[in-house]
Amino acid sequence: MAAKSKKRRGNPLGRRGRASPGPNPIDIHVGKRFRERRTVLGLSQHDVGKMLGVTFQQVQKNERGTNRFSASRLYEAARALDVPVGYFYEDMPGEVASHGRKHMQGVAEGPTPAFDLDPMAKRETLELVRAYYDLTDRQVRMNMVTMMRTLAKNDPDSRVHDRPRRGRPPKKS
Repeated sequence: MAAKSKKRRGNPLGRRGRASPGPNPIDIHVGKRFRERRTVLGLSQHDVGKMLGVTFQQVQKNERGTNRFSASRLYEAARALDVPVGYFYEDMPGEVASHGRKHMQGVAEGPTPAFDLDPMAKRETLELVRAYYDLTDRQVRMNMVTMMRTLAKNDPDSRVHDRPRRGRPPKKS
C-alpha cells in the first residue's frame, strides 16, 4: 500500500501567500468611532444592523475592524448615526494615519501598533456622558460635575490633584 501524503487544505499564509497582519489600524479606528457614536445614541448593534440592512454580527465585526466598511455602508452608517462621514476619521492618531499611507505605498512594516484603551471609548464613560446630557436642568448638571470632582479628589489614585481647575477662580472667603 502506498503511503498517504497529507494534503494541506488552503494556504496557511492567506490568499496572496503572506501572513495576515490582522485588522488594519484605520479600520479599527473607524469601527471604534462607529461604536462610540452608536453607544452615545443608545442604539444596540441589532438596531443599527436593521438600519443598515445587515446582521448584528456584521456590525460587531465592523466595530472591531475585522470587517471593513465599504464606502456605501460607511455613508449609510453616517446618515443613520447623524454624523458626517469624516466623523469616523476624526481624532485618528498619527501612527494610524501614517500606517495607512505606508500600506498604500506597499511598504507596510512590522505588526499593527498596539492600541491603549482610551477612557473615552469605554462603555461606562459613554453611558455617563449620555446620562449627563439627558439632564435638562443646568444647575443639576453643574452639581453633578462638582460631585464627580469631589469624588475624584478623594480617590488617592486620581489625577485630579495634578490639574488646575479651569474656569472661574475659586471664590475667596
